[in-house]
Order: sequence, then C-alpha cells, then structure tokens
Amino acid sequence: MLTVDAIKTALDVKGCTIFLINRESNNLEIAASFGLSDEYLNKGPLSALKSIAQSLEDGPVAIYDVTDDPRIQYAEAAKAEGIASILSVPIVAAGRVIGALRVYTSEPWEFTLDDVNFVQAMAYMTGMAIEMAKHYKGMKDSIDLLKTLRDPKTLKSRRRTPYEGVPVSVLAPKAS
Repeated sequence: MLTVDAIKTALDVKGCTIFLINRESNNLEIAASFGLSDEYLNKGPLSALKSIAQSLEDGPVAIYDVTDDPRIQYAEAAKAEGIASILSVPIVAAGRVIGALRVYTSEPWEFTLDDVNFVQAMAYMTGMAIEMAKHYKGMKDSIDLLKTLRDPKTLKSRRRTPYEGVPVSVLAPKAS
C-alpha cells in the first residue's frame, strides 16, 4: 500500500495499482491500490492477455486517451471513473514478469521519460520486495518445521540407539 500511495503522491495523479498475474487464469489480480473507487476496481476480471498486454511483454506502455485505445479492456468503466491516461509498467521478480504497476491520471497526460523511469524503478523495487517476502516466508516455514522436529517433548520420548540413522554400508562387518 505504501508503494501505490507514494507513487500517487509523488506524481500527483489520480491513482495507482499493483496487479499480480494469476498464472492459472491469466488474470491480473489487485495486490494494492490507492486513489481508485471500489466500483472501478471490481469492474470485472482483468485479462493479462487483453488489458495492455504489451506492457507485460515489451515494457512500459503509456496510453494518452483511454477512451480511444483498443488495448483498454474496460474503456467505459475507465471513462466513468474519470481516468484519462494510463501508464503500465511490468513488475519483474527473479527474471520473470509477475505483474504490472499502473498509474492513472484524471487529465490527458503525456508521461515524460522521468515519469516512466520513476515508475519503472518503483516497479523494480516492488518486484524485489515481493521476491524477498517469498524467500522470508519460505525460510520462516522451514524454521518452524525444524523447531517442531527439535521439540524437547518429542526428543525426551524418543530414545535412539547408537546405530540409528547410520547407513548399513557404514556399520562394522559382522563377525563370522
């Protein structure tokens, strides 16, 4: 939420949304948004293959007039929301596109190179944060699992023999 709020405030735009790709449905799902109405955000499923798909494949896409661009999936909803222009930038994590960061303006806006670079940098940092969160969750889950394996209650009740867990090939040969 902090990222979308910061971008909205820094660029003084109508709103900002982070979408993540659902690989099963190929839809863009809202992860965070600021400045847009619930009605607009819940307008319907947003296809990663139809809604400014070029930004997920080729990089940043700026749309000056949402009412006159075929890449907009819900042009009427955007118009009703008061959106005039959109900048869509891919979010990349671990070398693959995982979503899109979109900036919405209420007035027609020709995004400058500085605007695009700023939003790209924020999308890059968002991707890194998401990747770090996944690693953190994985490590936390592993630590929790290890803690249950080392639970003192479990250790006291299990008595081990000196050879328990030693591969058979390591054991001393039997005397004949």
